[in-house]
Amino acid sequence: MHRRLFLSALASSLGAAAFPGLAEAAKQNRQRYRGAEVVYFESYEQPGTIIVDTGKRALFYILSESEAIRYGVAVGKEGFSWAGIAKIGRKTEWPRWTPPASMIKRKPELAKFANGMPGGPNNPLGARALYLFDNGRDTLFRIHGTNEPQSIGTAASSGCIRMLNEEVTELYERVPVGAKVIVL
Repeated sequence: MHRRLFLSALASSLGAAAFPGLAEAAKQNRQRYRGAEVVYFESYEQPGTIIVDTGKRALFYILSESEAIRYGVAVGKEGFSWAGIAKIGRKTEWPRWTPPASMIKRKPELAKFANGMPGGPNNPLGARALYLFDNGRDTLFRIHGTNEPQSIGTAASSGCIRMLNEEVTELYERVPVGAKVIVL
């Protein structure tokens, strides 16, 4: 647990130095979220890379060395966040949701979905899911849609990155399997 907090804090503190565009993007993010927008974002990462700044509740899809599309997101609650570098290992439209055993233990009412909940508008994963893999292994973290749009801009999830359904659908179309994802 302490290791996770340390790594998360370290990633956040290094974020501004490693990605100079984060400081400028943070200034633009102080207003109420009004939807995705192209922003100035200086980065050394290749176009097509996704950078998630969990502290700013923003996901940046890199377009060039100085531009990105900024999306508002919901991030993991304290104790459920994840930071690191991954790749999109799989993409799914209207994904099936299966709560992990630890979640069922915390919320026994979810036991009825132990074998999965079919995709659809009531499914917590929303319209699309991008599965994060590290060295070919599923991290169990996702970038996905949500049926709780009011959660955007908050720390509300069990670790995954939530987006508005229409915006995750747009990102899903842009991002190929294998794309790099950096979560700060």
